[in-house]
Amino acid sequence: MQIELGRRSPIPLLVLIAATCAYAQPASEQAPSQMPSVVTVPLRARPSPAFNAETATEAYLAEIPPAAKARSDAYFEGGYWLMLWDFLYGAAVSLLLLSLRWSAKLRDFAERVTRFRSVHAIVYWAEYLVLTSILSFPLAYYEGYVRERQYGLATQTFGPWFGDQLKALGLGLLAGAICVPVLLGVVRKLSRSWWAWSAMVTMFFLTIFVLITPVFIVPVFNKVTRLQDPKVTQPILSMAQANGIPVSDVFEIDASKQTTRMSANVSGFAGTLRVTLSDNLLRRGSLEEVEAVMGHEIGHYVLNHVYKGLVFFFILTVAGFAFLRWGLNWTLARWGARWQIRGIGDVAVVPLVLLLVSVFLFVLTPFFNSFIRSQEYEADIFGLNVSRQPDGVAQAAIHLGEYRKMDPGPIEEWIFYDHPSGRARIHTAMRWKAENLTLFQAALPAAHSSEDTPTESQ
Repeated sequence: MQIELGRRSPIPLLVLIAATCAYAQPASEQAPSQMPSVVTVPLRARPSPAFNAETATEAYLAEIPPAAKARSDAYFEGGYWLMLWDFLYGAAVSLLLLSLRWSAKLRDFAERVTRFRSVHAIVYWAEYLVLTSILSFPLAYYEGYVRERQYGLATQTFGPWFGDQLKALGLGLLAGAICVPVLLGVVRKLSRSWWAWSAMVTMFFLTIFVLITPVFIVPVFNKVTRLQDPKVTQPILSMAQANGIPVSDVFEIDASKQTTRMSANVSGFAGTLRVTLSDNLLRRGSLEEVEAVMGHEIGHYVLNHVYKGLVFFFILTVAGFAFLRWGLNWTLARWGARWQIRGIGDVAVVPLVLLLVSVFLFVLTPFFNSFIRSQEYEADIFGLNVSRQPDGVAQAAIHLGEYRKMDPGPIEEWIFYDHPSGRARIHTAMRWKAENLTLFQAALPAAHSSEDTPTESQ
């Protein structure tokens, strides 16, 4: 699982996917449009012989101020349009580079710089990445900086934010300098089966990325330190070690330097495995909420979601490269000469490749989201069983509601949600609580007043 480092980078990197689970945090002084800073257990969500999961869910949802719900809905629904504009804007940039033959001119310049063919791809990638970053900057600036600050989700001023974009640019240059020449080499040497071999090479790079992210990528953007508070670390390590996760430390990341969002993850595998919490979660979340969130993240590891995700993305990647083979043959036969692209093995084809990939991924967005959402639901159930903190799960779901619509329609959730909705998560937690009321036996006598007891039993 990968910690969320920022809302959006203007850098069009290769597709690097890792499942995430993040929880949002508003500013320290609560305004009417913000989620509750500390969520206590509502009366009708407290254990009683007549406890009802539906009633308890509604009680939690009633804790959210109407202005906060409206703000969250507006932010998330605005994201639907931004998905479309991101796709259209990126497509326009690619078509601009192709139709004006800028991509061919970048290739020609790279060929003049050096006679080594493998270096041509590196020079071209550097030119391409810098140019497209400049062309994409207006939308990236609005989406990643202006809009995030408008909704109170960003903590950076422009200078530090822009500094992170430059860091991402540097990482993109490095990644492309490694990946692009290799993939082009595969295409040139294996003219018939290049798409299948390219899919395998892409998955190899993706696996390496997942492996190195917690140790080498995250520290580029944030300071990572060992957490020393035993009140926090002991329950987490106990859950982790009881479920076969070989860790002896819990790490903290200073995510508050960029965002108000709360996040946590179990990331990497083998020698790079780490359990990490953001300082936002530690500062704002209750101990019950922290345990619930970490139980969820431990679930991702124990249920082998990283490996299952890699298998899913391998299938998706093979299908994508098969589509790419057909799309390149069709488009180059019609417009290749006009764009001055010499063939599939020509580095000038990169904008066309990324355009076709973006079309493929855009169309498959609901299916991609559904796969991730199913894994998140599995991790939710596992986290409830291991942490036994249903109210912590509900609190986390409300904090997540800072930037996610809590109660979408079924079609809306299927298309746009890569996690269960806030309502669904709270209801899952309350349903688990209803089936395990004996765990809360000590609290039952306190919940017998007529004011507290729902009229309908579970």
